[in-house]
This record gives sequence, C-alpha cells and structure tokens, in this order.
Amino acid sequence: MSTLVPALTIIAAIGSGVVGGVFFAFSNFVMAALARLPVPQGIAAMNAINITVITPTFMTALFGTGLLCLVLIGAVLLGWSQSGSYWLLAGAVIYFIGNPIVTMIFNVPLNDALAAVDPASANGAAVWANHLSQWVMWNHVRTVTAIVAMACFIMALI
Repeated sequence: MSTLVPALTIIAAIGSGVVGGVFFAFSNFVMAALARLPVPQGIAAMNAINITVITPTFMTALFGTGLLCLVLIGAVLLGWSQSGSYWLLAGAVIYFIGNPIVTMIFNVPLNDALAAVDPASANGAAVWANHLSQWVMWNHVRTVTAIVAMACFIMALI
C-alpha cells in the first residue's frame, strides 16, 4: 500500500489535469465561439460535441479519475496516514464532487434538454440561452475543482 497510494495519486493528478484542461478550454473559448453562431448552428454544434465527447479516452479520464478518487478516499479513511494524506483526501473529494457528480447532476441534464429541442424554434433559442449561462457556470465549477484537485494531489506527493 505504501507504494500503491502514491502511484495512484500521480495518476489522479494527471487525470485531474487532463479533465481540467478540457473544461478550461470550454469555459474560456469553445462556448464563447458557439455563442457567436446563429442559434440553430450553435445548438447543432453543441449537440455534435456532446455526442462526440463520449469516447473511451475522455470517459476514462473523467469518470475513471472519479473512480480512482473513491479508491484514494477509501485508502485515507482506512488508515493510510502518510504525510500529505489530508491533501490527498481533499483532492479526491473535491474532484469527485466537482467533476463526475456535477457533470451528472447539472451538465448532462442541460445537454439532454438541448438535444430535445428544435434548434429553429423560439423554445430552442430559450433553451440555448439557458444552456449558455447555466452549462457554462457549472463547467466553470468543473474546471476549478479539477485544477484545485490536481494541485492537492501534487501537494500530497511533496
């Protein structure tokens, strides 16, 4: 266990960094670019992204890192008490809540609502406007929590 937990912590730091980077891009320029498109095109582009993102690589990064965080939380709670264990626990909890949980509770339902509307309708425009504000806000949460978790994992290793 003494070498396994640090190795898993390195993997969690890398996973958090990858996920945080993807979400950082969306928060900083992808969504702004989509918002500049006419509503039907913005909706179509976002719907295409939401389908395309479901790849083994990204799902492993997002949810695999979340699963790894549960293992690390268990390791700390079951008595792994090396220096940095509080950083490790903080990073794992922050990532798990801020990424897989926020994604499933907030971002996915917003994506599902967007996929269900007619992009050319007035309702489509309203759903898109809501998507641009709410989805982006929750994406900021995912971005910050992934980056903070990565920093915590690094601190746990120092």
